[in-house]
Amino acid sequence: MSEAILVLENVNASYGKSHVLHGVSMHVNAGEIVNVLGRNGMGKTTTMRTIVGLLRAHAGSVRFEGVDLVGMEVDDIARRGISLVPAHRGIFTLLSVQENLQIALRKHAPWTLERVYDEFPRLRERRRNLGGALSGGEQQMLAIARALVQGPRLLLLDEPTEGLAPVIVDELTELIRGVGASGIPIVLVEQSFAVCRALCRRHYILEEGIVVYEGRTEDLDADVSVLERFLGLDVDAH
Repeated sequence: MSEAILVLENVNASYGKSHVLHGVSMHVNAGEIVNVLGRNGMGKTTTMRTIVGLLRAHAGSVRFEGVDLVGMEVDDIARRGISLVPAHRGIFTLLSVQENLQIALRKHAPWTLERVYDEFPRLRERRRNLGGALSGGEQQMLAIARALVQGPRLLLLDEPTEGLAPVIVDELTELIRGVGASGIPIVLVEQSFAVCRALCRRHYILEEGIVVYEGRTEDLDADVSVLERFLGLDVDAH
């Protein structure tokens, strides 16, 4: 069994008086892609924000490579090798693709500009275009590529395929699969179970800030009622 690189234990987090995460526990092993599922507003993005320190847990621990991150500053957590690609992507719309990448590029990172362009050929074609002139799918590719040139040891992807056309979703799925195959562990928050099923072997489901299910893809295939009960999915359509 692979060693866990990220371990959340009984994590509680709040926005002001609104208690959002209630004892969340999960782990990510080295080299795997793990999925966090749940309806909107159930705590998925809050979990990601808590991991990177944008929201501070008031109970529990978030251990990355054996070190508890709770209480650390956001930039210190980032320097330890955790990169978050938020749902809003966060690219610089008035800078070119290449400028977006060069700003984030870290010396000695395994993902060089040339490697990114090899893996994301659309970005090579658009490298002189402004970020704001890209399509939604291209902006998402740029956001992921910008995280990669920082040399992450853990990548968090929050809703990477939301609002994108099916053909672009398929392309992004293959790109994410390639990133995972390179050895970078990934935590994926994603609404499309088809994408989750294609990429992930293990899944967590959040319901009102509580982990209500943990299982492998084959477990979900064997009990499709889980998807209907917690996600409201029409199984026949997925």
